[in-house]
Amino acid sequence: MKSLLRLSVLLAIFLFAPQVSHGQFLKKLTKKAKAKIEQEAENRSEKRVNDKIDEEFDKAEDAIDGKEKDSTAKGSEQKGNQSGSTENGTETSDSQRQKGPNVVWSKFDFIPGDTVIFEDGPSIDEENGEFPSRWDLVKGQVEIANIDGENVMMFIDGNPTIVPYLKNSKEDYLPEVFTIEFDFYKPVNGNRISVSLFDDKNQKDAPSAMYMDIGSGRVAEKLAGVNGEMPGIDHTNSDDARWIHISIAFTKGKLKVYMDDTRLINIPHYSGNPSGLTLQAYWADLGEDKAFYFKNIRIAKGGVKYYDRVLSEGKIIVNGIKFDVNKATLKAESMGPINKIFQLMQKQPDLNFSVEGHTDSDGSETSNMTLSKARGKTVMDKLIEMGIAPNRLKSDGFGESKPIDNNSTPEGKANNRRVEFVKF
Repeated sequence: MKSLLRLSVLLAIFLFAPQVSHGQFLKKLTKKAKAKIEQEAENRSEKRVNDKIDEEFDKAEDAIDGKEKDSTAKGSEQKGNQSGSTENGTETSDSQRQKGPNVVWSKFDFIPGDTVIFEDGPSIDEENGEFPSRWDLVKGQVEIANIDGENVMMFIDGNPTIVPYLKNSKEDYLPEVFTIEFDFYKPVNGNRISVSLFDDKNQKDAPSAMYMDIGSGRVAEKLAGVNGEMPGIDHTNSDDARWIHISIAFTKGKLKVYMDDTRLINIPHYSGNPSGLTLQAYWADLGEDKAFYFKNIRIAKGGVKYYDRVLSEGKIIVNGIKFDVNKATLKAESMGPINKIFQLMQKQPDLNFSVEGHTDSDGSETSNMTLSKARGKTVMDKLIEMGIAPNRLKSDGFGESKPIDNNSTPEGKANNRRVEFVKF
């Protein structure tokens, strides 16, 4: 995708560069890039090939601007970067940079809220073909379906629109610091979804709100009282069919929106007042294989910075580190909190952590104990892989034995499924 974005930029430059023979330049550039891709693909990973494409496009951009790169300066710059700072502002050693680290979503800086106030998987107890019990219908048709062994919400027909089913839904149920996360499946040639930061059934008179369109090759935000759109980054393709992870963070007027590992919207001072949540899929049609699917919806209340928590409580409780069901395999979106812990430990060299896993009460006590220990070790191993010295970390797990919330609600269970970083 990065290469495609670069190609779009280059094409725009060509249109305004009359001194260059457009056809000849494009033909040579395409031929050269293709040759390099084919050559590198045989013995290098996909990442290395993409890096090579980026390098060739960088050269082309410089040539168009009339700039010649000094190979000596470039070599010196690369050498300096081997032991310099990363884009996250963290120091890395030569050996660490040569090693990798092989971290998915390494630049993902989204941190989920501390306390879950709404959570829906949907549950395995939901009956297939029925309307999801934790939601209310605004219009259209939505049903529970099972895909690859897990329940999802299937948006079927008629611009289906739903809102969380909450007792206080007529009031502002979003705190001034909150996060929202969910996964949705965009079908081939599907239109788009809309995410509204107000309850479209119970808060129709919301004085100031916002909604975002996601899909059809773009992301756009629309603010109440403002005409027009503010386009984000092209990140989807109308021909793609895939699961997409959306993350929204709001902190006292500061709004950020992420699609997978890319931050698309960053508003430092948003004057509106988000008050609820509405999910809508445009022109969903099961008969034309254009049904949309949603899962893993979570609204959480935000909290204190990690370092402040360590100083005041001696530990950091994180429920944003997620794993595959009944496994110790990290999900990609877990890298936001893990990256923050990594940066904190680099800035505080005397800070050591015991990484401790905890589960809810589903399943047997024995299996939960085993699972929690494995999850604690997985997170510890990831931090070591990223460059933290092994003697600064240890791991453990306590299963369901130390709940911090009740296990009778989805939200309580979500809060109990956590990883704690305890100072030692």
